[in-house]
Amino acid sequence: MSGVDDEVSRVERMALDRIAASRDDRELEAVRVAFLGKKGEMTTLLRAVSSLPSAERPAAGKRVNEAKGGIEAALDARVSGLATEARTKNLGGVGIDVTLPAEGQPPGHVHPLTQTMRDICAILCGYGFSVADGPEIEDDYHNFEALNVPADHPARDMQDTFFVRGGSLLRTHTSPVQIRVMERSRPPVAVIVPGAVYRRDDDVTHSPMFHQVEGLLVDRHVHFGHLKFVLTALLRELFGAGSRVRFRPSYFPFTEPSVEVDIGCVMCGGEGAVASEPCRVCKTTGWLEILGAGMVDPAVFAHVGYDPEEFSGFAFGLGVDRIAMLRYGIGDIRLLYGGDLRFLEQF
Repeated sequence: MSGVDDEVSRVERMALDRIAASRDDRELEAVRVAFLGKKGEMTTLLRAVSSLPSAERPAAGKRVNEAKGGIEAALDARVSGLATEARTKNLGGVGIDVTLPAEGQPPGHVHPLTQTMRDICAILCGYGFSVADGPEIEDDYHNFEALNVPADHPARDMQDTFFVRGGSLLRTHTSPVQIRVMERSRPPVAVIVPGAVYRRDDDVTHSPMFHQVEGLLVDRHVHFGHLKFVLTALLRELFGAGSRVRFRPSYFPFTEPSVEVDIGCVMCGGEGAVASEPCRVCKTTGWLEILGAGMVDPAVFAHVGYDPEEFSGFAFGLGVDRIAMLRYGIGDIRLLYGGDLRFLEQF
């Protein structure tokens, strides 16, 4: 243990000396990388603890972590000290003339979610769809019942719902607007419904509020081939003309038959690996699930007074947040809602 302690003390002294001698943030960052980075001195020492006899590991690990904490504290203190020195130097220099005109505000940036939503809507409107809107605070009938999801249906467990007083809820998808459109319109109907939806979910790939674009087309003689054409064309306009698209059987209570639609992984090019390393985005499958779709279930038509013997239609729903993350290489959905200007300025 004495040998480890001596080596830790030596590295700690070296780091503290370099921190004290640093003259700017760039030099401090170099010190941080050299001692605390993935291949830094302290990281190497911490890994070496595992090779010690089991009786010595706790004390050695504690010593390395204490030294690491001391270096981190010294770095923070030096950063603060340099900032204070800079302020003092500025205040002692030429005074600021507050009567001079301001430099003005920098131009704003279109949020990547907004840009992605606009792109999707522009493509679909070019196919003949029109944009519809509806309330974000919904009733149970339009959000579930009219979409063939009765109170005892197991599909309700798939959507963790925010309920509000009076029996209302925050819509879990934009599909309720489809019902409202069909209630007041007769076919042909071709609408898309962009908007925010809400579910009780929160991690790096899920947000309690996210965005969807729902699509609905109802007319005489509409078939599954029309659905495949529209979605394939849409995805290839979003991700490139050479994008691979596949349809897999799935289940949704308001469509039958139902499908999940995948595209070739945008990170690995559908190879399942990047630079000989397994692709973490598609988990080596080469495919990414991008949206759900299907032919409108006749039970849904019954709620809006459409005759399923006369009319048929298809519906689809895609997550705007997921598409934005894939298009721009964003790894954490929370960045889209953090309001960090350093992030937003990239777009």
